[in-house]
Order: sequence, then structure tokens, then C-alpha cells
Amino acid sequence: MNLGLKGKNALITGASKGIGKSIAMKLAEEGANVAICARGKDSLQATEKELIKKGINVFAQTCDIGNTKQFDAFLDAVKDTFGQVDILVNNVSALSLGDEYSDWETCINIDLLGSVRATRKVIPWMIESGSGNILFISSGSGLEAGSPPAYAAAKAAIISYSKTMAIQLAPKNIRVNTIAPGSIEFPGGLWELTKTENPPLYDWALNSIPSGRLGTPEEVGNVAAFLVSPCASWVTGTCLCVDGGQHKANL
Repeated sequence: MNLGLKGKNALITGASKGIGKSIAMKLAEEGANVAICARGKDSLQATEKELIKKGINVFAQTCDIGNTKQFDAFLDAVKDTFGQVDILVNNVSALSLGDEYSDWETCINIDLLGSVRATRKVIPWMIESGSGNILFISSGSGLEAGSPPAYAAAKAAIISYSKTMAIQLAPKNIRVNTIAPGSIEFPGGLWELTKTENPPLYDWALNSIPSGRLGTPEEVGNVAAFLVSPCASWVTGTCLCVDGGQHKANL
């Protein structure tokens, strides 16, 4: 499908595997140049090699998003390399699922503030270029009660922040949207591990999905590419569930 993304410059945080990687791959398939970061060097390099095969420009750098100076340097390096950033995908998550004070600190610093830092950094660049797209990856956990509290609270805050930014940035021709994935399974991911180590929890998640299976990162990547493309030009301030019907509330 031609989504009109050829030649655009996209930046995806936490993109060495899972949902982030799938978004990067889909954008690359559509002809967008891609910048990615992650903490794990080996997986990042492997993803970089896959992206290069798509025939687009790729910038990859290991980065701890919790380290403000390091993250800021990465963002500046992307701007220096590509000249401008047309698409920002705030995907990174610490996946800190406990309820200790340290879990709260981690979720706020990585999931929420990491996304805020990147957003605040690229907004002036997008205003200067005359347009832009910002996409936040939240979670179904941010929409309803029942998930680990620190993780859920951070993901809910992301939805709120993205909606506020959508209103503020619409006059600047910058669209801002959010995706709330449901339970997504992939090799090495949380739900694959859960399937082995905690079968009752896995079965609970599976039984909560009317479509009868867990989702794939590629299914989220397809939706993400659409939302940041000209095909979704009149969509902003939206939080879109990608979950096979797992989230059942009216709002």
C-alpha cells in the first residue's frame, strides 16, 4: 500500500523489537527514512540491518531514555543526520509492572517523561518545517482498571497528554494521536514469557479477547503507519484501540 510516506523522516523510540520494531519496519516498507534507539546493542544492530535492506536511510543508536543527556544527544543526532523529523513515534516503555515506589519512578521517568522529552524536542523542528505527526503508544491498561497501577497510570497520562497536545498543535499543522494496543504476543515478549511461566494469567488475557487470540506487533505497526500518513489527515486527538475487542468500555 502507498501511504504517501516515501522520503519522510521518522523517529521511533524503543524500536529494537516488538511493537517498536514493527512500526519501524512498516514505515521503512513505505519508503520512510527511520531513526531508532534502544538500550540493547545486539537487538538494535540486528534491527538496523533489517531496516537497511528496505533501501532507506537508517540511523540507529543505543540510548538509555531515562538518561536525559544521553536521550537529548540522540535526538540532536537524528536531527543532524536527517535534517528534519516528520514523524515521531513515542513507543518506549520500561514495562515496570510492580507496585513499589521504584516501579512508579521508572514508569513515570521512562514511559511518560521519555515521551514528553521527545515531544517537546521535536515540536519546534516540526513547526519550522510546517507540518508533522506525533504518535504515542499507550496501552489498553491506560483505559481501564485492573492492570499494574504504576504502568496503568503512566499509560493513562500519555493518553491525556497526547489529547492536550493535539489541540495545541492542530493550528500548526501537526497531528497527534495515540494507539492503545491490547495483549500483543511475539518471540521474547512479555506474553510469550507469561504463556510459559504463568499460564493462568495468559489464559485470562486470551479469554478476555473476543477475537480469540492475542495480537501481533505487525498488526499494531500497520495501524501506526496509517495514522502518521496523509491517509489519516483528518485524524488528530484520537486514541485508537488495537486489541481485537479486548477493551469493551463505551468510552
